[in-house]
Amino acid sequence: MEEWTKGKTNNTFKSRHQCLDFGVHFVFLVFLLSVCYRHLVFHYPLRSPSSTNIHPNARWQQNGITVAGGNRQGNEINQLSDPWGLYVDDDQTIYVADTSNHRIVEWKRGATSGQVVADGNGQGSGDHQLDNPY
Repeated sequence: MEEWTKGKTNNTFKSRHQCLDFGVHFVFLVFLLSVCYRHLVFHYPLRSPSSTNIHPNARWQQNGITVAGGNRQGNEINQLSDPWGLYVDDDQTIYVADTSNHRIVEWKRGATSGQVVADGNGQGSGDHQLDNPY
């Protein structure tokens, strides 16, 4: 996905073959979007208050804030490689399924690098390994 803007009359959606799906998560009136081919996670605050049910005409700010990754594709702790799945817990810690690195990375709020919380031992089927987690 290259561009996705909610609330505009000329919405554009583009996909690349590397990404047939992407992670989306709503938490605390914030829209989080995992963009796998750009190897980062964006944070889009909602413009207006909302309940837990997001209104179909909800609007997001024009520019997102990178909250995980964003340092090109790679396997360093401040990089992601094809992030797909997202989970955000109550303290706004983001967990990213770093698919091509075969690991789950935790990003605390405001952190500039993540911490591997599952795997990190290369691709495989062992008890200590993951294989393309989503």
